[in-house]
Parts: sequence; structure tokens; C-alpha cells
Amino acid sequence: MTHSLSYLSGLLLSHRCDCCVLNMGQVEEAKVSCLSILTYHRELLVSRLRSIQCILDNLLACGFLCEEDVEIVQRTATKTDQVRKILELVQCKGEEACEYFIFIIYNVCDAYIDLQPWLKEISYQPSNEVRQLKVVNTDPISRYCEKLRHEMNRDSSFIMSYGQKEETRLENLYTDTMMELFNGCNESQGFFENLDQLLGEHAVFNPQGEIIYVVGDAGVGKSILLQKLQNLWSKKELQTDAIFFFKFRCRMFSLFKETDQISLRDLIFKHSCYPDHDPDNEIFDYILRFPEKVIFTFDGYDEIQEDLDLMNVPEVVSPEGKANPLQLLISLLCGKLLKGSKKVLTARTGIEIQSKVIRKKVILRGFSPAHLKTYIDLHFKEQEHRELVSVQLDASPYLCGLCSTPLFCWIVFKSFRHLHAMHDSFHLPDTCVTLTDIFLLLSEVFLSRLASPAPSLLKKSTRSTSETFTAGLRPLAAFAKLALQGIERGSFICSQEEISACGLTEEDVPLGFLRPVSEIDASGSPATFEFIHVTLQSFLAAFALVLDEQSAASSILKFFTECSRKREPSCLPFDVCICSSTKRGEKKPFAPNEHLHFTNLFLCGLLSKTHTGLMGHLLCPISLKRKRALLKSYLSTSVKSHLHGLPYYNGNEGKRVHVMPNFLWMLRCIFETGSKDIAKVTAKGITAGFIKLGYCNVYSGDCTALNFVLQHRKNLLGLDMDNNNISDYGVKQLKPSFCKMTVVRLCVNQLSDSSIEVLAEELCKHKVVKTLGLYNNHITDVGAKLVAQIIEECPKLRVVKIGNNKITSVGGRYLANAIQKSTSIFDVGMWGNSIRDEGAEEFAQALRNHPSLTNLSLSFNGITSKGGKCLAEALKENSVLRIFWLVQNELTDVAAPHLAELIKANTGLSHLWLISNQFTVDGIRHLAEALTHNTDLKEICVKGNKLSEEEEKEFLSEKRLRFH
Repeated sequence: MTHSLSYLSGLLLSHRCDCCVLNMGQVEEAKVSCLSILTYHRELLVSRLRSIQCILDNLLACGFLCEEDVEIVQRTATKTDQVRKILELVQCKGEEACEYFIFIIYNVCDAYIDLQPWLKEISYQPSNEVRQLKVVNTDPISRYCEKLRHEMNRDSSFIMSYGQKEETRLENLYTDTMMELFNGCNESQGFFENLDQLLGEHAVFNPQGEIIYVVGDAGVGKSILLQKLQNLWSKKELQTDAIFFFKFRCRMFSLFKETDQISLRDLIFKHSCYPDHDPDNEIFDYILRFPEKVIFTFDGYDEIQEDLDLMNVPEVVSPEGKANPLQLLISLLCGKLLKGSKKVLTARTGIEIQSKVIRKKVILRGFSPAHLKTYIDLHFKEQEHRELVSVQLDASPYLCGLCSTPLFCWIVFKSFRHLHAMHDSFHLPDTCVTLTDIFLLLSEVFLSRLASPAPSLLKKSTRSTSETFTAGLRPLAAFAKLALQGIERGSFICSQEEISACGLTEEDVPLGFLRPVSEIDASGSPATFEFIHVTLQSFLAAFALVLDEQSAASSILKFFTECSRKREPSCLPFDVCICSSTKRGEKKPFAPNEHLHFTNLFLCGLLSKTHTGLMGHLLCPISLKRKRALLKSYLSTSVKSHLHGLPYYNGNEGKRVHVMPNFLWMLRCIFETGSKDIAKVTAKGITAGFIKLGYCNVYSGDCTALNFVLQHRKNLLGLDMDNNNISDYGVKQLKPSFCKMTVVRLCVNQLSDSSIEVLAEELCKHKVVKTLGLYNNHITDVGAKLVAQIIEECPKLRVVKIGNNKITSVGGRYLANAIQKSTSIFDVGMWGNSIRDEGAEEFAQALRNHPSLTNLSLSFNGITSKGGKCLAEALKENSVLRIFWLVQNELTDVAAPHLAELIKANTGLSHLWLISNQFTVDGIRHLAEALTHNTDLKEICVKGNKLSEEEEKEFLSEKRLRFH
């Protein structure tokens, strides 16, 4: 109060008109005049007031200044002198003018952000009279923000990605996908609930990092997610304080000439959004001073092409300095420029950058079943059509798996609608639909636009697929040639000249294969285009290789050779920007060459036996036969060579092999060919008894390719597919192969109870399984009952890992009862469920005199001392268990005497983990004393309990009691 009174008194005394003597009560009641405030805070205002034009505009508009006053201010030499002159003029105009001056600062808070704390300090509240006066925001910063939002809203409100003829509002078709969070050790941290969390502090594992890194497979929805983010910001519906948002496609950084030099200012203003009126450079100055108010999105980091000699230039640290655009991008992403701004970077799976520059990592997993249902409802307005589509998807796990990828789902649904429009049918072919089939359907949809309209609205088209492709061969071949040329030079942008040179006409361009790239056309040069998706470009490039009858037949294998080359490691934080084997001036496509892999895959599909009929209408049968034979021979040979070169090693399951991602591409190609001969060669070449496919980015559709090969294997096999994204659809596709599997590891794969239903049916039927890994999925008590059935009915099953699911005491009872009956079970992991004391009691019954269970984890299950007591009592009647974990439960000193009795019983238990419970020094004393009577226990881990460092020292002599 004393400080406030002296401050108020100072203001009053500063104004000569207010020099009357005030007693204490009068000071408290007095209202300080705005004129006095401006006098008292004159120097603060002079140093902090920046946007002068907005002040002048509003004072002039409301009549507090005249034109002559404004000219006087503008003729003043420096900005600080201009502020002094404004203050003099306003104070001369009286109290109302002074209050309106402060009211402008109060209203236009973006422009006067430095003065917002001052307004709070003086507790400013505008009077009713001044509130009636209008304030127009003519501040360059605010106007630029509004321009940004307007342009962002215009650019992001419609989905133009897939065909120019069907512009759809984003809100009418956008559907969320699964967004999984990962930490710096690539461990899952759960899923986002909404897009607001993307920019927030949730799941930030490296506060010093600059990048929110969003990765995902081709077509999984990275670009559309950014578009949704941009759209939310443009409508002020995104929870963020950022007032600037700049979006870029990474591929644009490869379009500059080798000699081009740009600055950060150029990048923002010339290549994103130019400010209409900013004579004093206030906008850029504001961005530099408040980088936290800026969001950048960089889409498609994998599409960058680079000239490595440019990487030797010094890093860019000056916002005014000019540099090669790619180096400028890297400096931005690393935080050398605008450190603290929010940067969202997308890339395809497989592009790894160093964790030190990543702030948060998100992997897009595609549609969940609930998302897919929403997408169906958005696409098909009639309930009858929704049901027809749903029935056909449910009948085909592979098709359902494909539809978990938004791009492929869009193509499938577009094909459904096309089939209905042209043939009054909602049925895709009865045969297994491959990725090649999906893109052939899309091409058929586009080429059908060349057909003449039906004579009657009631008459449907009877044109066959081969007739559609034959009629559209000229433009199809031209698009294919354009796509191949781009793939060969690593370019994803094509000019009008290149389009014309390939034989495409103005009528061909709008068919749907291409879309204009407006942001590349800022200089006024002829329009440029790109294929609606890189995967479609790969498909058309493969078509070009098939259709080409001028080159040698062996030219179809050119990209197989390219993909087999190994890259040298790089040394910069952004590995994809470095490749030491690149020569000066040589342009290399993005590092993992995934677009080349897709081209090879589509080549296998187009030359498959299934599509011989269609291809026979498009090229010479002799040429087609020669190319098919050449591809089959190459695949058979390369499969043998690849399998022979894999590193084998011995493990508990016998001869093991950990395959690489290239092996997965090989399986995909073999599946696209549909060749059982090649599949049999591959199956025979896998001599290992155990295949590890962990962390290989296997998705549900890949399981069909894997099963296509494994079904031809004669011997038993162990399969580890931990840490992938196969989902329930993938498990259904692997169903024919489970009869041969001794090891089934499907941890961290988004599995629900429906997957366990498939496993229970197959594993119980064949009874060969020894290891079952289901850790960190979405299994409930329903699934636990099915796992219990597997434990009970499979006499060879030894290991079950089912931790971190959604199993309660009900599921715990099912599992405990099954374990009690099993004479083979050896190792059970239940970490991270919720069986609580009721479940612990059931496990206690199972443990009494159990003949085989050696390792058991009931960690992080909400077990209190009540459950702990039951377990300790039961284990006194067990001489087999060696390792027992009760980490992260709720055990207190109440359980300690019972655990001490167990220890004294010397049952053979060798490892007891009680980390992160609630024992105090008294409880630990019970355990320490009991250890003096035990010769079998090697360790009791008690780290993270309620002991001080000083109390821990009491037990230093007992080395088996471990606190660290």
C-alpha cells in the first residue's frame, strides 16, 4: 500500500494543476489524470512506443490532431523525437486526447506489445466515454497478421490435392488420424487427442530442440495435417499465441539455382507473404524480437535434393545475411536463426535426424477403425452406400489395411463412387486387391473423363477397363513419360514446357494426374505443376518403363540397381542433406529413395500375370513377354542373393536373422507380382528358424506380402514383429501362417481384442507356439480371457508378455487360473496393467507349488500391501520362481514383515525387485534382517522408496540390498 500511495502521489505532484495538498483518504480516492500519467511516464513511452503511424492515423481520424500536426510529427528526424512531439501535441489537446492516446495502445495490443506490462502497472481501465471512440488498427504488424490469416484461410480451406475438378472444403472431408508420440529413445508415449497438443508442451522430450518432427509413410496424411493446422490458425481456432505463420514446401529449396542467395527476410516476405505497408521495417524487427510468436511448417523434408559443396559454407547466424536457400533452411531448423520459433517439419518414415535438434516427435499411424468409419460417412452421404462399402471392406482385411492409409483410402472410395456412377455397382474385383490395382483404378477414373457423356441419364457406361486405357493411351503415355523424366532427375516439379514436350495438351492437364503449384510461380514465370502425389508419379514412371518399346528390355531394372546401392554416412545434424559420394553439380533424390522403391513395386504389379490382359492391349505382346520373363528372373536371383547376404546368428530359438527394410520392399514386390514361384524361392531361402522384423515400419498391408511368402515355408518359424504398426487387419492377414509359428511377438502394434481372437483360434488349433509377445497393445479383459485359453491349451507355451495393456482384476483372474493349470509356462510379464489386490490374490493361488513358472512381473499394477501379503505367503510354498518384480506398486511397511518371512524361507528366489514402492527405513530393516538368513537371493532392488540418503547409508554393509 505504501508503494502504491507514493507512486500515486508522485503522479499527482508531477502535474502543476494538481498541486493541492491531499490527505491520506483523498489520495486513495483520487483518480489520476491521463495527462499526468503521460507526463510521469514520458521517457518510458519515448523508448518503447514503436508503431507511430497507427497513433497518428487514429488521433487524426478522431479530430485530436489536424493534418498540419501530423506533418509536423512526420518531419521530425528520429522516431524518439516523433514520440516526444506526439506527446507534446496530445497533452496540449487536453485530458480527453491523452486518454484516447492510451486507449489506442490498449486496443491495438499486438502493435504495442512492449507497453502491455505498463498498462497493467498503471491499472489502466478505459472510461465509458473513451470506449465510444473508434480505434482503427492501421499498425503494419497487425495488418500483416490479418493478411497472413486471410491468405492462409484462402489456401487451406479447400482440399485440392487429388484432382482439380473436385474441390472439396477441408472441413467436409478432413478426418483425424492416429498421431503417436515418441521420446528421444524412440519409445511410445501414447497418442495425441487433438491438434492443439502438437504445438504445446505435452511430450516435449528435449526442451532445447527446435523441431516438432512429424513422420509417416507415403500417403498417411502429413500434408493434410499441416493444412488443417494452418486452417485452424487462420480462423483463430488453434490454441497458440503465435501471430505469424509461414508455410513452405521443402522441395522449393531445391528449385533455386546453385548461385542463388537469399536472406531470412527474403524467405519470409518474398517466398511466403509480402507486407503491403511497412516503411519502418517494424514487422521483421518484431519477428526477430519475438520469435516465439512465429510458426513455420516445412512439408516434405525427404523431397530435398542437394549439392553438397554448398554445405561447406559457414552456417547462417545473421537474419540479414544472404546464403544458399538450403543452408538457410538448415540454420532455421537447427535454431541458428529465430531460435524459439515453432517449427513443424514433416518427412517420410526412414528419414532420421539427430535427436538434439528434435523437440517433439510424432509418427502418423493412419486411420483407426473409428477414423475409417468417420471417413466413410463423410465420403458417402447415403446410408445404403455406406453399408455396401463397409461390408466389402470388412470382407477384405487387406483392403481394410490399405484403407488405413488416407491416400489409398481416398483412391479406393473414389473408385467405389466411379464404379457406381459408371456401372451402378459398388463392388471392386473379387481377387485380392494390390497397391497396383488401386492406382490402376485411380488412373481409370481419370481417363474415363475422356469418354463421351452417356446419351441418357439412366444409361450407365458399358466401357471395359481395357477399352478405357486403350482410348486414353496417348495422354497416359505422355503423363507416364513426364513422371519418369522427373523421377530420373529427382524432380517433383514440371514446367509448362516440359509438359508440352511430352505431348500433353491443354485438355489433358485437367484430367486429374497433375495439379498447379501456385506458390512456385511468385516471379511471374510460366505455371508449374506437380503430380497429385509422389506415389502416383512413381506409378506412372513404372508405366513408362513398361510402355517403352524403344529402349532395351533390361532398362526396366534401372531403379532396382539404384535402390541396392548403399549410402555413405553423413555428419551434419540433418543426415538427409549429406551424402559424401555425391559429386559436384550432381543432384541426388531424397535419401531413402522410397519413390524408386515404389516405382519398382508398381513395375512388378504392372508386369504381373494378373494384368497381362490389360498390358497386352497397350504394348506389343512379345515385348511384354520379354519384360515379364526378365523381371521374374531378376527377382528370383536377387532374392537368393539378398537372403544369402543377411547376417545370421544363433539365439535361444536357434538360427536367427534380423532382416533390413530392403527385405520388406522385396516382399512387397514379390506380392505385387503374384508369382507363387518367386514366393516359394524366397520361402526356401529363409533358412533361419527365427526372423526379426522389429522396428521395420511394417504396416497392416505388408502382412499380406509376408504371408504370401511364409505360407510356402515347410518348417516351423519364430517371428518377431515388435514395434511396428500392423494393427488388427495385419493379424487377420497373417492368419494362414500362424500354424507354423513357434514364436509370435507382436508387441507395440495397435492390437485390440479382435486380434487375440484370431490368435486364440489359430494357436490353439495347431499348438506349436512357445513364445507369445503382446506387450503395449489395447487388450482388455476380453482379450485376456482368450490369452488364458492359449496358455491353457498350448502345452509348449513357455513365455507370455502381456504388459501395458488394459487388463483389470477380471482379466487377471482368467490369466492366473490358466497359469495355475499350465505345466510349461516359464516367464510371464504383466507390467503396467491394473489387476490390483484382487488380481494379486488370484496370482498368489496360481503360484502355490507351481511346477514351472520361473519369472514373473506384476509391476505397476496398483497392488497394495494387502495383495503383497498374499503373494508373499503363497511364495513360501513355491520352490521354482527365481525372478519376481513388484516395481511401481503401492506396497508399504505393512507388507515388509511378510516379505521378510518369504526371504527367510530360502525358497530359491534369486531376484526380488521392489523399486518405487512406499517402504520407509523401518520396512527396509525387516528385509535387511531377513537377508542374513538367506543364501539364495542375489539382490533385492529397493530404489525409489521413502528413504533419505542418510537412511540408506545404514544398509551399506548389506551389498544385496540395492538402492541404485
